[in-house]
Amino acid sequence: MSASPDATRKQTFEAGKLAKRLRRQVGQAIADYGMIEDGDKVMVCLSGGKDSYTMLDMLLSLQAKAPVSFELIAVNLDQKQPDFPAHVLPAYLAERGVPYHVIEQDTYSVVTRVIPQGKTMCSLCSRMRRGALYQWAADNGITRIALGHHRDDILGTFFLNMFYQGSLKAMPPKLLSDDGRHVVIRPLAYCREDDIAAYAESRAFPIIPCNLCGSQENMQRKVVKRMLADWEKAHPGRSETIFRAMGNIAPSQLTDRHLFDFASLGARDDASRPDARAWLAGGDANDDSD
Repeated sequence: MSASPDATRKQTFEAGKLAKRLRRQVGQAIADYGMIEDGDKVMVCLSGGKDSYTMLDMLLSLQAKAPVSFELIAVNLDQKQPDFPAHVLPAYLAERGVPYHVIEQDTYSVVTRVIPQGKTMCSLCSRMRRGALYQWAADNGITRIALGHHRDDILGTFFLNMFYQGSLKAMPPKLLSDDGRHVVIRPLAYCREDDIAAYAESRAFPIIPCNLCGSQENMQRKVVKRMLADWEKAHPGRSETIFRAMGNIAPSQLTDRHLFDFASLGARDDASRPDARAWLAGGDANDDSD
């Protein structure tokens, strides 16, 4: 049974509102973090999932109206997973007229051989993917590498690092690689995952499911994702508040001595105070007695 004209109009209206909201959020993130500059050659990492499709769609839409000129090239890493439909992405990109390249590298066999059965594969898989993408970027004059991580990915990573690594860090919207050769950007940093899912459905993207890491139920990230979903259900808006907090940091109210000089903090300049070395030695640095 087909939808009524009124229902169709409402659906079209809501889809338009959603697209406008996502474009605004992506444009704001790009502006806030200086993600794309005039003349940039942006490699859009396309996995075939809802996030990367949406990222590409948003960047294509903004490219036409952006105040700067930049180039987009979609790049997919074919990891040689069994039954991977290798024709889907090339057909989609060719139909849309998007320049693209497929990197073929059998990381699947390496990961499944090295990682014991039942253990999560994400760490090794992501390192190998990153290495392949970084190398292609270096060889082809890429100035920006765009990844499809969204707001909920950033929040999840923040809690994973806090719970399991004892550190306060997440996925920054803009990142310089460890070797200083690549600038990584995350244009979807302000976008909610449920908005992206709804947009991908409305656009009928040809989604390619991941049957490697995405199918593993013992991932810590899935546990954190459920926790955040439960929080959001019980306290709507909590995720947004936490995300805002990540950009509103007061180092003097935390405990990181590398970010804030607690040792020299005092109500008055007191040169007689023993320094940290004296406390560690169990005595006063100014005490010369035997």
